[in-house]
Order: sequence, then structure tokens, then C-alpha cells
Amino acid sequence: MEHDEPTSVSDLFWAVARRLRHTSRETLAPWDVNPSQLRALGVLMRHGSARPGALAKHLGIAPRSATEVVDALEERGLVQRETDPDDRRATLVVVTDQGRELGRAVRAARAAEADRVFEGLPDSDRTELERLLRQVLERLDA
Repeated sequence: MEHDEPTSVSDLFWAVARRLRHTSRETLAPWDVNPSQLRALGVLMRHGSARPGALAKHLGIAPRSATEVVDALEERGLVQRETDPDDRRATLVVVTDQGRELGRAVRAARAAEADRVFEGLPDSDRTELERLLRQVLERLDA
């Protein structure tokens, strides 16, 4: 299969994004977890337990979508719902030990994949790429 050669920064960006998405799907396949579930698990691992609505806000998705993600993670034993001790009417989503284990394994696999992808770049180029990507993210967040 022939690929059209990217001709602009935009074309190059989207070509890299598509290939990284494909690589990410392959990397995640052994754990049967989708990117949305992994993002939610990552947020909970970094920030601790959260109410479903707060998780949805952090992920930038609708509360209904967050509920579906939490349901799927809970079904797999990766998270559990607990009563919020500060408000017994509310529920918290908490990562289980199994969820932490999966999160660490995926993080290690992704780090190894990133090392493979970027191994041919000199350290100075990697540093410059990181600087540029951070700058793009800052502009997107502004």
C-alpha cells in the first residue's frame, strides 16, 4: 500500500498522529482496554478517587460517557464504586489493586514503545521535539 508523502507541517502532524494511534491500539491489545478506559484509569491513578461527574469533567466527556467507561472498568475489576465518606449520598470511583497493576503494565509497555519510536533521534532533537509539543499543547489549552 502506497502512502502519499506529507507535504506540510499539518500533513506530517496528522500522519504521525494516525500512526501513533495505530501503534497505541496494538500496544493496548494484550490488556483489552480502550484509550478512554485507560485515560480514566490514569486520571484516577494520578489524582486519586473521584466522583463520576468530576472524572467526566477531567476527561472532557459527558457524564453519561464517564458512567459507561466506569461501568466497563468496574466490570473488569479495575475500579470499584464506594460511598463518599464526606457525603454518603455520593459515590467515588476508586482504582483497585488489579487496576493499578494494569495501569503500571500499560505505562511500561507504552514507554518501551515510545523509546522504540524515538530511539533514532539524537537527544538534542528529542529535547527540541518535547519543547515544541509542549508549546503546541499550551496553545491548545489557552
